Amino acid sequence: MSQQPLRFRYEEVADFVAGLAGRGTLRPGARAPSLREISTQQRTSLSTAVQAYRLLEDRGILEVRPQSGYYVAKAPPALPVPTTTRHSVRPAKVELSGLMLSLLEHASDEALVPLGCAIPNQRLLSSSKLDLVLARTARVKGGQCNTYSPPRGEMSLRLEIARRALRFGQALSPDDIAITCGCTEALALALDAVTEPGDAVAIESPTYFGLLQVLRAKNLKVVELPTDPITGVDVDALRDVVGSGKVRACVLASSFSNPLGCTIPEENKRTILRLLAKHRVPLIEDDVYGDVHFGEERPLPFSALDRHDNVIYCGSFSKTLAPGYRIGWIVTGRHMARVLETKFATSLATPVLTQVALATFLSNGDYDRHLRRIRREFADTLGRMTRVIEQAFPPGTKVSRPAGNFVLWVELPEPADTRLLFAEALGKGICFAPGVVFSASGKYAHCLRLSGGHGWDARIEKGLRKLGAMASKAFAAHNRQP
Repeated sequence: MSQQPLRFRYEEVADFVAGLAGRGTLRPGARAPSLREISTQQRTSLSTAVQAYRLLEDRGILEVRPQSGYYVAKAPPALPVPTTTRHSVRPAKVELSGLMLSLLEHASDEALVPLGCAIPNQRLLSSSKLDLVLARTARVKGGQCNTYSPPRGEMSLRLEIARRALRFGQALSPDDIAITCGCTEALALALDAVTEPGDAVAIESPTYFGLLQVLRAKNLKVVELPTDPITGVDVDALRDVVGSGKVRACVLASSFSNPLGCTIPEENKRTILRLLAKHRVPLIEDDVYGDVHFGEERPLPFSALDRHDNVIYCGSFSKTLAPGYRIGWIVTGRHMARVLETKFATSLATPVLTQVALATFLSNGDYDRHLRRIRREFADTLGRMTRVIEQAFPPGTKVSRPAGNFVLWVELPEPADTRLLFAEALGKGICFAPGVVFSASGKYAHCLRLSGGHGWDARIEKGLRKLGAMASKAFAAHNRQP
């Protein structure tokens, strides 16, 4: 007879509380027993109770409210998820919406309710601790840092990135990594390594508008792939596209994509890797949101599953820690020589001081504590935003359900036009991202993306309800037309 696996005491406590929630003893939204209450009731230590509740947070069963305590997570959203849009499989030029520049200009306007660009608010970032590390680095090593970095970037930072990669299945040497000026430069370098002007690239749709800018600047065509809001890119559509020989590369976000928030299941990732390797189509992986997972474990990226040396991995700290530092990285495999040559010709090097300071911050454990905190805050913010959307937006609205990141994709009932709504919202002091900026061909006029990067407060709630009221008014006016 096989033995039962050994269970830790905190897991038993977590299962007890989860059972209360599952049986309805603790209903969604109800306050859970305090840490002291549960430790007394279960005759365990306070530290064990903390471990148990942290596990329940990771599972999405409990949520913490600052200065209030632990609560049973709300019931799943009542609204359906957005529609998966079908596309032509013929390569097409990237046509950028003029709203993109307007969005970028208004997103930095502090007078507007910040639902536009996906940038974390400084309040949520470990700015003060990181600032202290930067100041200390400048004071102690300022002279050493006032120079160009090595071609691949500072060894100390590359070593910390390699150590972190071990946690999710990537066995990297520091020499496998090159530091870049954010993930955008990493994506641009990757495209330069595997494509030529005029080539076609397969992408998710909707996709990050920054990627569309890079593709257009490099005179590359795109094939937009239908993308499910839960499971990501349509594997059958990708099979048809790569089998036709129409594309030279593929760019995919493996986890918590922007704007849909979808995560490709591991089985699909393996299928995609085999498919692309068979047709010799390199995969450029954007994993910029990988660390912002709400579940217990970080999903494995494509690069951790790749057995064909066919993935170029791109990452960044811009969405989790320091958007202003502009530090990203790229893992290039056999393309490193060409990537370094291109980087030297474009940006030459990444600033040394910020690299050294960031390496110090990563090495002392502050980053992991920071990640646990922002994951909870982002998950809570998206949950609250979703509930307001359910209450305030017009009937027929659909909303994404990301298991990570901090953006929501909202689909309004057609014939809504979020370009008109964007102009009206700016006049009322609200900024959001219209759907058309996430398509190479101007699709998604009835959709919008909302950022939860600011966190939750009364101003965000009021602005979101006002936006919902504007959308509902437009919907009602259309329905009254003869």
